[in-house]
Amino acid sequence: MNRRRNILISLAAAILSACLVFGMNKLQLIGLEKQETIAVLVPKRFIGAGERLQESDLEFKRVPQTAFMPEMMMEAKQALGKETIIPLGKGEPLLNWKVDYYYLQPRSHESTFQIPKEYIRSISNGIRAGDKVLIYGSGDESPSKRLFEEAVTVASVKTSGNVEIDNLDNPHLYSLASGNKEQMYASRREANGMIEYLNLNLSEEQWLHIDSICKGGGLKLVVAYSPESLDLAAGRGADEP
Repeated sequence: MNRRRNILISLAAAILSACLVFGMNKLQLIGLEKQETIAVLVPKRFIGAGERLQESDLEFKRVPQTAFMPEMMMEAKQALGKETIIPLGKGEPLLNWKVDYYYLQPRSHESTFQIPKEYIRSISNGIRAGDKVLIYGSGDESPSKRLFEEAVTVASVKTSGNVEIDNLDNPHLYSLASGNKEQMYASRREANGMIEYLNLNLSEEQWLHIDSICKGGGLKLVVAYSPESLDLAAGRGADEP
């Protein structure tokens, strides 16, 4: 009886020892893997050019240290809210030059439309390329109303001489890129020129809606500067080292 008990105890001890050795080896392998790889940000799906990145679009993937490049993003806050400049493949490391807050090209579902001067009642003189603007409809016989819930992006604003309106010494886009709200405000104050041509990035539905209500002359557009432009500049500045 005692011999049988001793055999069972020895067998249990051997099993426990084997489990302990296996667990230690597993932990060592996990630690070694973490030392040799780095977690980087990747898309969960294919993402077309011009799409704005959301948290649900991204995940982390470990890549070998030998394959890591400084351009690879390692934190979600570096990418959230930015737009893709080129298409992104599922699972490919996200590089910082492939996304930007101020992508002036129209997104995948948009085109750049020049708004006819006869469609416009007023334009805020402070708007510049890259800004977000709100579009309102105003007419003598119709109540004023906001045409689109979301702000739209200004592709360019030019004078009658086809010159982009900006401060030549301190272009406001440089301030937008660095998140410098003070310099951006100063650039707007110091820039000269009357806005003659306004180009907006709009979806086909948005443009057709504008054209249908304005071509008869009964309703005209009021283009207002949106504080979302400053919010985006502040957000970008927070991401910069």
